Amino acid sequence: MTKPRILLLSFLILYLLIIAKLFHLQILNSASTDTTYLKTNRIPPERGKIYDRNSQPLAVNKPSFLLYAEPKKIPSVDEFVSKIDSVLQLGVASLSAKIDKTKDWVAIKGGLDKEQKQKLLDLGLKAIGFEDGYQRYYPESSLSAHLLGFVGKDFQGEDVGYFGVEGYYNRDLAGLPGIIKSDRDILGRPILIGTQQKLDPENGRDLYLTIDKSVQEMAKRKLQAGIESYQAKEGCVLITNPETLEILALTCLPDFDVDRYYLFSEEFFKNPAISNLYEPGSTFKPFIMASALEEKRVHPDDFYDETGPVRIGEYTIKTWNNKYEGKISMTRILEKSSNVGIVHVANRLGGKNIYSYLRKFGFADLSGIDLQGEAPGYLRDESAWYPIDYATVSFGQGIALTPIKMMRAFASLINGGKLLKPYVVQRINSLAGSKTIQPKIERRTISAKTSEIIKKMLLSAVENGEVRWAKPKGYEIAGKTGTAQIPIQGHYDPTKTVASFIGFAPVSRPKFLALVILREPQSSPWGSETAGPLFFDIAKELLVYYNIAPE
Repeated sequence: MTKPRILLLSFLILYLLIIAKLFHLQILNSASTDTTYLKTNRIPPERGKIYDRNSQPLAVNKPSFLLYAEPKKIPSVDEFVSKIDSVLQLGVASLSAKIDKTKDWVAIKGGLDKEQKQKLLDLGLKAIGFEDGYQRYYPESSLSAHLLGFVGKDFQGEDVGYFGVEGYYNRDLAGLPGIIKSDRDILGRPILIGTQQKLDPENGRDLYLTIDKSVQEMAKRKLQAGIESYQAKEGCVLITNPETLEILALTCLPDFDVDRYYLFSEEFFKNPAISNLYEPGSTFKPFIMASALEEKRVHPDDFYDETGPVRIGEYTIKTWNNKYEGKISMTRILEKSSNVGIVHVANRLGGKNIYSYLRKFGFADLSGIDLQGEAPGYLRDESAWYPIDYATVSFGQGIALTPIKMMRAFASLINGGKLLKPYVVQRINSLAGSKTIQPKIERRTISAKTSEIIKKMLLSAVENGEVRWAKPKGYEIAGKTGTAQIPIQGHYDPTKTVASFIGFAPVSRPKFLALVILREPQSSPWGSETAGPLFFDIAKELLVYYNIAPE
């Protein structure tokens, strides 16, 4: 065969091969053509930032990089792995397992900072690259751990918020990813004259909280000192504006390190202020008194003859110190925290009304606070209540609620009867504009008149109570102590208590309402000797911080 014929035959074979390849790509496998040469990459958005009410940063982002490798371009895997490990310290075996020579691209490690990236670039390796991204950063560390939550990963490896604000507002904070589409050649290189499409990401919305960082820091510092001083197992402090129910501070201990959340078990992530139930003890008495006043079953100037223990069926109810004063006023019942006195008020109010007001104050519902992880409300059916249940609930035993529900209901006692929805996000900002969250009144619990009466009673409970606290001179501070035994295996253990104090100031128009809870204090089981002093320690700071003048 002559050379021209051989050359012609070679061109003919090459031409047929090209025709066959085109037929395969465009006819037999047309669906894969675009995906083979048109590459789509995701552009991650920046997660929305979180600030306190004064624009102080609580959660922001810092640049982060994902290191990847192209295994087919690695001449020596052993040398490559050794150099990478000198910077990342991941272990040679672990790195070697990631290098799959059959793949074009493999992820090595994400969450690298600028310094780590530069050290890897200095190695001079041609088979590595970086994808830009962001990593969550909390400049105040764990100041507001339960309140904020944290950013972790979902099953697809994407960032997602868990617990607290990060979890509840994840969709607002996450934003929407962008995409870039570009034509690539057979080696995966961009074709400059090919298709180039880009959709910019929409960054997440920024949140401005009702939380005041200074108040939050003070509350946590005081709580830590109180837990150590009274040798308590755990504790919480909640501070709110009772007129709006915006949360000014919320801290519970022990908490966790938000930057190293993966070192803690899930039980640390639950926010006790919204997830844990407790029996409120005598801090519950004002609800029964206010309900009876509202229904006119008792009057402020009524008296009760406190002569001794009272019998309810087979049960005997005593005062906390087993002391009785004879004829006492309704106000004195709260001042001395008389169990038998409040049982008398409950009897006058009646079981039907007690149950009705428990629902009216919201103890059967979720508070609706904008934090992830709130425990559902529980109030057993009215048909399951017995006379002893109505008696014990009057002094806060036999009913369990979350601290946030106590704050929500108690605020209605002192703000004129408005049951409000608690909230922690004040404003949501995005490119489209700003949305401000307004206080929401859900219903009325008591009249403004009854509210004024109960405020004066609670002032008297502080002024003339069994314990004299170190309260600042010239200020009117009102509140109520609580000591509840903890139920264990069907009975109450008198050696284990939840000590609490809830109080507010100034009495005429409250600027703050604070709840202090200490679980199992060892120095004393009584709320008056543990939670009470801690409350007044916090109240002094709040009076100065908010520049509240003496009354």
